[in-house]
Amino acid sequence: MARISAYHRPVLGRTIVDFSLSDEEKAVRETARTFIRKEVMPLEQEVLRRERAHEHGLRLDELRELQTKARAFGFWGLATPEEYGGMDLPAVMQSLIWTEIGRSWVPFRFGGEADNILFFANDEQKAEFLRPTIEGDRISCFAITEPGAGSDAANIRMTARRDGDDWILDGEKTFITNGNDADFAIVVAVSDRDQDVRAGGSTAFLVDRSMGWRSEFIQTMGEGGPASLVFDSVRVPGRNVLGEVGQGFALGMQWIGKGRYIIPSHAVGVAERALRMAIDHANTRETFGKPLATNQAIQWMIADSETELEAARWLILRAAWTVDQGADARHASSMSKLYGARMVNDVVDRVLQIHGGMGYTRELPIERWYRQMRLLRIFEGTDEMQRLIISRDLLRGFTEIGGHLA
Repeated sequence: MARISAYHRPVLGRTIVDFSLSDEEKAVRETARTFIRKEVMPLEQEVLRRERAHEHGLRLDELRELQTKARAFGFWGLATPEEYGGMDLPAVMQSLIWTEIGRSWVPFRFGGEADNILFFANDEQKAEFLRPTIEGDRISCFAITEPGAGSDAANIRMTARRDGDDWILDGEKTFITNGNDADFAIVVAVSDRDQDVRAGGSTAFLVDRSMGWRSEFIQTMGEGGPASLVFDSVRVPGRNVLGEVGQGFALGMQWIGKGRYIIPSHAVGVAERALRMAIDHANTRETFGKPLATNQAIQWMIADSETELEAARWLILRAAWTVDQGADARHASSMSKLYGARMVNDVVDRVLQIHGGMGYTRELPIERWYRQMRLLRIFEGTDEMQRLIISRDLLRGFTEIGGHLA
């Protein structure tokens, strides 16, 4: 999508910047939008009903069925290399598709994906873990966060000690997404106490649930919930080391960094759908004999929401474009996640306010978004960590104010 951020065409001594999407990008986005509208959105009211009854909004078999239908549409493995049967889409296209997914509150995602660091696996590990995960036959989870090591991932304490050709893992991981359903975990543990975790002191392991770890459900303010994973002298064969011994922290940071433009891309879709609901409600709801939309306070909330939404959209697309250029996207991705996560929280808050008491009920998805979107400011890098990265890059001269247009 070079035209969005870097296509310049001189006309009579002037430079025109073209912010349009390419025909291919438009076609992919429209196909994804059609699938979400026809196959996913019809399930929305049933998802709300189930969640009101404290049931899973979408059962695993239903998710698999939807993913199979999506495969027939051509959507399978958005980021997965073609050699593994995936689409290997550019980051910008992935961003556009995740925005379409965000338009519906059904907890859906396209299939054919695997944790990005699983591609560091050797051939034997790929056959046992990577390929079955891509095909949906196995479920993975990534485990680095601990009770005393959240944003400060270098403070992990779980130990991995050698015992012959094996490793013995002891400790606890917490707030692990998919931890309750996973068949295996990608676990980062301290493997050399004499070295810094960030510089060779940690290693990543592929650990089957059958090896002895257990998961404990964590109830949160959102739907579903993560898990604590407990490792009590869990024996892991040496062949299950992912990558190289001492590479654990580096792999962990690569896993975390990937989501920093995908997460806010999804948030843009949520904000778009929520704002549309607010506009429709304001135009039809009457108070004091007039449509709610004639109230200046409502108009300003809608105007602020649209402005912030568009600002987030372009920050996110710029981050994705930077990835596609093969450049270091950490600074741009941190800005997109920081702003995108705050934007969707502010928009949903205004939308709830516009709907009044009805917005606070579980008859509508607004209160669900209100709880769900709050997580975006915490996981895979808190707001504070994004600010630290952004400011550090500038203060140390790693990047210029204004980025590639500076």
